[in-house]
Amino acid sequence: MTDTPGWASPGSDPTPEEREPAPSGTADQPGNDSGAPAPQPGPQPQGPGPQWSGRQPPPGQWSAPTGAPGQNPPPGPAWGGPRPGTPGGYGGPPGHGAPGYGMPGGHGAWGGGWGGPPAAAKPGVIPLRPLGVGEILDGAVSTLRAYWRTVLGISLGLAVVTEIVAVLVQGYFLNRTTAKASFGDPMPPAEALRVMGESFLSSVVLGLITLIGTLIATAMLTSVTSRAVLGRPATLGEAWREARPQLLKLFGQMLLLGLLGFGIMLVASVPGIIGFLSGSRVAGVALLILGLGAGMVVLMWLTVRFSLAAPALMLEKQGIMHSLRRSTKLVQGSWWRVLGIQLLAGLIVGLVRVVISIPFTVIALMASDDGLSGLLGQNGGHLSWTFLMIVGIGAVIGITITLPISACVTVFLYIDQRIRREGLDLELARAAGVQGVPAGAPGPVPGS
Repeated sequence: MTDTPGWASPGSDPTPEEREPAPSGTADQPGNDSGAPAPQPGPQPQGPGPQWSGRQPPPGQWSAPTGAPGQNPPPGPAWGGPRPGTPGGYGGPPGHGAPGYGMPGGHGAWGGGWGGPPAAAKPGVIPLRPLGVGEILDGAVSTLRAYWRTVLGISLGLAVVTEIVAVLVQGYFLNRTTAKASFGDPMPPAEALRVMGESFLSSVVLGLITLIGTLIATAMLTSVTSRAVLGRPATLGEAWREARPQLLKLFGQMLLLGLLGFGIMLVASVPGIIGFLSGSRVAGVALLILGLGAGMVVLMWLTVRFSLAAPALMLEKQGIMHSLRRSTKLVQGSWWRVLGIQLLAGLIVGLVRVVISIPFTVIALMASDDGLSGLLGQNGGHLSWTFLMIVGIGAVIGITITLPISACVTVFLYIDQRIRREGLDLELARAAGVQGVPAGAPGPVPGS
């Protein structure tokens, strides 16, 4: 395990001895009064299944259940009580309807065998087993509710900083450049180039500050989520101390992925550019559309393939290339599932932000004289400071609430894939101090 609470080293699987269930009771243990010899050591059956009691009815007077494990026992008096006309049940002498054959109070009873495996441990916000889609989303909301002081403090700090910069850039630089570039105010080519340069530089500064803030917030939220899984407290100071050593690597990872995406789209546009240079405009447009479409497909495939690289880098504390390989390994075979969950989470986050921003936009339009005309492109697209500040407040609230959900969903996807592939649930249970860690997977997960 690494020094991050609850996380095993990359690729660590439980040993066969850890996964092997303990042998059943011996002859001198309660429930085995038949005098049979103790079971010999050897390979034991894996996985959940019916647990037979040590006290068996006489042979030839009962039949084994025909249903599959996890189903209810067949109806009839022979499974839970005495058979009509017989004093003890199962057609035998009294005593064979005793606890242990479906009656309350017996160990190894039928009710336990037919009810399926025991519930997985849940020391924190998620159960320690493979997660369903609903459990991933519920875990994100539960983290927000249980650690709201720390989580909202992180996302609120990011939202306030980025929105202040956004309002300043929009109110000073972009309003000035759009006013100069309006159709009623023609400019010489040199002035037009300078205005375009200012607008581009402002957008780059805003995007860079937003990216840095998002990376810091995501790294700290990942640390908080890793503690929430184990049910441990998480403060702002602890989240910052755990996230700080990995921030430079996380920034390098995002920069590398951005350059990779830019290179893919540039290569995809080369056929169209060649078509334009050859003098065929129709062929150039067609090749450009086809090339960009193919580039988008490749880019989406790689985006999902590397979507778990950030939590792998933060929680396993490895290098950039190692985290990319880990994400590729974890997503392999589950590409569509990871894509679907990410799209669903993105849709929920987007809807929440829109619902939050609508009232603030309406209030800004009512409080500002030129807000509506600016949105419609009139007055050179100029937006007043009042309009920008009110809309910015709505954006701060939206980011504060939705950013933790987005970050937690990615971390829980990473945890889920490691549980399914590497048995991480056993390591998490041991780290959380759960007693009696089960040796096998706890059965199918609904909605997974």
